[in-house]
Amino acid sequence: MKLVSFERQGPRAGAVIGDLILDIGDALRVPRAVTTDDVIRGGLLHEARNLVDNAVDVDRTRFLPFKGTRILPPVARPGMIVCLGLNYRDHALEQRAEPPAHPILFAKAPGAVAGPFDDIVVRPGVENVDAEAELAVVIGREGSMIPEEEALGYVAGYCCMNDVSARRIQREDTQWFRAKSFDTFAPCGPWIVTPDELGDPQGLAITQRLNDVVMQESSTAEMLFGVARIIAFVSAAMTLRPGDMIATGTPAGVGVFRDPPVFLADGDVVTIEIERIGFIRNRVRAPAQGAPWRA
Repeated sequence: MKLVSFERQGPRAGAVIGDLILDIGDALRVPRAVTTDDVIRGGLLHEARNLVDNAVDVDRTRFLPFKGTRILPPVARPGMIVCLGLNYRDHALEQRAEPPAHPILFAKAPGAVAGPFDDIVVRPGVENVDAEAELAVVIGREGSMIPEEEALGYVAGYCCMNDVSARRIQREDTQWFRAKSFDTFAPCGPWIVTPDELGDPQGLAITQRLNDVVMQESSTAEMLFGVARIIAFVSAAMTLRPGDMIATGTPAGVGVFRDPPVFLADGDVVTIEIERIGFIRNRVRAPAQGAPWRA
């Protein structure tokens, strides 16, 4: 199932079926708007999947066209966004770093999430902004000290994420939180693909294009630590809850380590695509120094 968040007099949860969106709340006849956060945190994934399996029997007025509908972040309010650094060997090597012996964790502010087709807004004075293609994991069950062999059972689904990073701030702060947490610096989506539809997360082609030029091209098979290992490692330190997101790291090819470096500029378009999931595409909005700025 592809679980999508869309705008319909406020955020609503839908299931993507072909080129249509099935409004889950309407189809379940819930007397209020149902969001993707409700589906994930409220245990409605099974009911939503049943709707998709029996979509032929659903009243057609419960559907709307995907095209022309505003698509929102798949998780509006993640409890936390846990990220991995140096989780692809080639990305470690391109910056002359030793591949780590265990996962390296850092955080992005949950408020950084943006929709799959929203603008990436660069605030005045923020320089050397870079894009990173990542597979993101959405947690579906609460768990702590999760055994690696059980970890994938805690996954609600997967989506694309762009771990946008302000490199100058990252260098000056000597840690990564502020540089990666500006509003709109975590575009994600276009939807959440559930594990039963995606299959094995460790063999997916992952690509970043900047204005149609390929910047990153790899496979999630190249991760140093796979999704199950990551979930076990993170949950050994903190309880994971439904709606939390884990960004699993980026492969080689990011702009900061190119010669010369390639940073995002006003009007650039960044596309992150992952096999069997889909793509997100975001335009960069970076007003010139001294120009009026609006969020």
